[in-house]
Amino acid sequence: MTASPPQYSVGEQRGWYLYDWANSPYFTSVLVVFLGPYLTALAKAAADAKGFIHPFGIPVDARSLYPYLISISVAGQVIFLPVVGAIADYGHRKKELLGSTAFIGAAATVAMFFIEGTNYMLGAALLIVSNISFGASIVVYNSFLPEIAPPEQRDAVSSRGWALGYAGGGVLLALNLLLLVRAEKLGISEAFAVRISLASAGVWCVLFTIPVLLALRNRGPARIPSPGQNRIAIAFRQLAHTLRDTRHYPQTLLFLVAYLIYNDAIQTVLAVAGQFGSDGLGMPISQLTTAILMAQFVGIPGAVGFGKLAARIGAKPAIATTLVIWGALLIYIYAFVYTAIQFFFVTAGVAIVMGPSQALSRSLFAQLLPKGKEAEYFSIYEISDKGTSWLGPAFYGLALQWTGSYRIAILSLIVFFAVGLAVLSRVNVEKGQHDVLTLT
Repeated sequence: MTASPPQYSVGEQRGWYLYDWANSPYFTSVLVVFLGPYLTALAKAAADAKGFIHPFGIPVDARSLYPYLISISVAGQVIFLPVVGAIADYGHRKKELLGSTAFIGAAATVAMFFIEGTNYMLGAALLIVSNISFGASIVVYNSFLPEIAPPEQRDAVSSRGWALGYAGGGVLLALNLLLLVRAEKLGISEAFAVRISLASAGVWCVLFTIPVLLALRNRGPARIPSPGQNRIAIAFRQLAHTLRDTRHYPQTLLFLVAYLIYNDAIQTVLAVAGQFGSDGLGMPISQLTTAILMAQFVGIPGAVGFGKLAARIGAKPAIATTLVIWGALLIYIYAFVYTAIQFFFVTAGVAIVMGPSQALSRSLFAQLLPKGKEAEYFSIYEISDKGTSWLGPAFYGLALQWTGSYRIAILSLIVFFAVGLAVLSRVNVEKGQHDVLTLT
């Protein structure tokens, strides 16, 4: 007997889209807009006369604390996320795993309301916990993509999810901007409004993750551990097997290397944008929020438009086009961005290519995955997905600490785009798809 073809549900796809709507405010309101400038201000308030803080006795430029924390959180993800992916693939409770990781991240985000004064260490701890947890949730979320859409629909489905994520991030950011503008009339300080805005992203995630969990369904039978075994131990062994297994899929591995390089730079630019505008250009937080809010809605046609371009020329050439534009934008920032108007202009440019470069990468990677190991492979992919870049923030933070220049620090990231594009050019997508079909 032949196996019946998989059934794809439009309703389940729509439910899947909604998690982009649910989690995107964490990356826009928290990581991009509010937490970087706010935590930097707290660290500078606690700094010595030379502008250094000393967490655990280590001298750190207060301005470099935030990018360092992003990098540290990923050090934990390098270990944690692949294990989450292995557990998701091994068991049959994938959507429950999505819910638990999302809710832990949301709880840590709500707790950011209590960051104030000079207590940058509490902010540091909550950032690490929330970023690891949301990263884990996205590992599981991404692993649903090959299950809910056939190969010919994945570029479009992934791009629609990103577009909805832009909208979700934009709606909450608009509400937060309204709160900031009316803070004085409401009798609250700007800092208090920022704390509310941080916590609101966690509340938003809880509210909209619930219908996601109702729409998605688990697939496959449960695999029961043998006596004396546990799922964590099995997950580690399965992860080790997956890492060895990548040698059978060289094109998948090559694309993953390219993605980890160029997306590290993308995530770093997004993470430090708020800090650059606030501390580097002296923009007020309300003006900065307006710029990022504009980006959310400019990004929607960018994500959809590049999705259509990919349908014509292929995902790989479309991704390469976005990387060239990214490099040009970094040069523009270094040479020309000195005012708020210029910041608005470059932010619009970033918005147009940000979603497509990531959405098309996600869908292309899904085409190169061996069946039954989607979550494990996506867990490695997630090490440089939303908000989880590693080398980029450390590279940026060191450049900032050594030179004292935000411009040089941002320009230094062009190395990642150049190397990532070079590696991407060597990926043979057709061969990779053939390997997956014949070796799985």
